Amino acid sequence: MKGRNIISWSTMISGYGMHGHGKEALHLFDQMKALIKPDHVTFVSILSACSHAGLINEGWECFDSMVRDFGVTPTSEHYACMVDLLGRAGQLNQALEFIEKMPVRPEAGVWGALLGACRIHSNVELAEIAAKSLLNLDAENPGRYVLLSNIYASLGKRREAYRIRNLMKSRGVKKKVGWTSIEIKGKMYTFVAGDRANPEMDLIYSELGKLMERIRQEGYIPDVSFVLHDVEGETKEMMLYAHSEKLAIVFGLIKLGHESSIRITKNLRVCGDCHTATKFISKVTGKEIVVRDSQRFHHFMNGTCSCGDYW
Repeated sequence: MKGRNIISWSTMISGYGMHGHGKEALHLFDQMKALIKPDHVTFVSILSACSHAGLINEGWECFDSMVRDFGVTPTSEHYACMVDLLGRAGQLNQALEFIEKMPVRPEAGVWGALLGACRIHSNVELAEIAAKSLLNLDAENPGRYVLLSNIYASLGKRREAYRIRNLMKSRGVKKKVGWTSIEIKGKMYTFVAGDRANPEMDLIYSELGKLMERIRQEGYIPDVSFVLHDVEGETKEMMLYAHSEKLAIVFGLIKLGHESSIRITKNLRVCGDCHTATKFISKVTGKEIVVRDSQRFHHFMNGTCSCGDYW
């Protein structure tokens, strides 16, 4: 590419990061520094790349170099990236300490990064600390309530989960409807949980049932903690099976069975059970499954995901 500028460099670094290629992002960042001075956007990109790849030491070095080498003053976005970096790596107490020592007042993005890390590592104590600030700073964001509720639910604290859902309702905050889309021969198809709109839904559910049985035989265990409805266990499993991600994947397998990969897009963060199920699906089908959710790209292949189960 001729005429590389700070936008093209930063975009490429960000792209590597979103796909979990932290080492490649750092290599590109080193090349960039020799030719052009990185700006605050570049540092958000490289710090995010380090976070998604679990490159803690490299992330710290990039953060420290901002002021030291380039005179770039960290903003709330950069602090949020560092909290995300520490949190994903399980260093939750260090992440909280980092927040407490920030020279500026932590904004919602910073506390949101900590809450997301608490979801990964099931730390309800710190999740409550983060949520207390978040639900004041960002009270209209439904994702904050849902995330905290899911943390409670995953730990079996269903009463607390319902309390957060009720708080959400009392404040008039509505949960965004989740959907997953897939492109087939130039046409977009969109699914929601429990969908019945597609004219081929009978076939989709039939193939879904067969696929769920196959992955169960491989060791998949449905995580019903992601279903908050007060129903019987078997019903909860059926509700999990009908999540939009699984419906879109099965539709892709039906229509694109001859192709080596399936690509879907999710408007929200992919749920933990669908993430686990998709790893098993990639294993039993031999397909690469690429999921673009609200956080990053997930590349599933042979039973593993490029995110290393931290997203």
